[in-house]
Amino acid sequence: MILPIPAIDLIDGKCVRLTKGDYATEKVYNEDPLEVAKAFEDLGFPRLHLVDLDGARSKHVVNHVVLERIANQTSLTIDFGGGIKQDEDLRKAFDHGAAMVTLGSIAATSKETVLDWAAQYGAERFIIGADVQDEKIRINGWQEEVELTLMDFIAGYGEKGLKKVLCTDISHDGTLAGPSTALYQKVMRTFPDCGLIASGGVSGIDDLQTLNEIGVPEVVFGKAIYEGKIDLREVSKQYIQ
Repeated sequence: MILPIPAIDLIDGKCVRLTKGDYATEKVYNEDPLEVAKAFEDLGFPRLHLVDLDGARSKHVVNHVVLERIANQTSLTIDFGGGIKQDEDLRKAFDHGAAMVTLGSIAATSKETVLDWAAQYGAERFIIGADVQDEKIRINGWQEEVELTLMDFIAGYGEKGLKKVLCTDISHDGTLAGPSTALYQKVMRTFPDCGLIASGGVSGIDDLQTLNEIGVPEVVFGKAIYEGKIDLREVSKQYIQ
């Protein structure tokens, strides 16, 4: 059964969403992310995907205070990403309450650093963030493309024991146009034991069912919540409780 994971994206400490990673499309949904997180917790969701968009853009962790508030005042298991580039950023994320971290840009540019961190803290605490456009990896808040394909990226970390992969198809993100089902099918076919976390485009509970049917273990979704396109009570009833 697929695990649905609600997402909170942060800019200036507020709960926001972007469309296709474009900061110019920023829309604020709630001034208090803790309030949003508590609502997820009250509905029984065990996990939260928390993204520091300021961090992603500035290349260092920025919204650690919000992370700490949510970690201290809810029981949610938080995976945190955005701006983790150096040892200091990683320690800040873990020290402020992240159970896991999602590493995107640094995973694409400094594999040895990521493998060193995994050896130090435990591979189970790391999610490899694969942000893709036409199956090519993009980094630094999706602003830059690198010469690395999604499949090579997943394979390279999988053989080192890091199999949790958060895959976001940028062309679908924030569009409410449905997830990149064909891409996720390809990933699951190629890497059957991949701990894939689908992200981007979820527009309703039917999309969760589609991803569940193709064997995706987990899915992150956000905009569908904030735009009232998905009933969290129904999601919880069907997939959590």
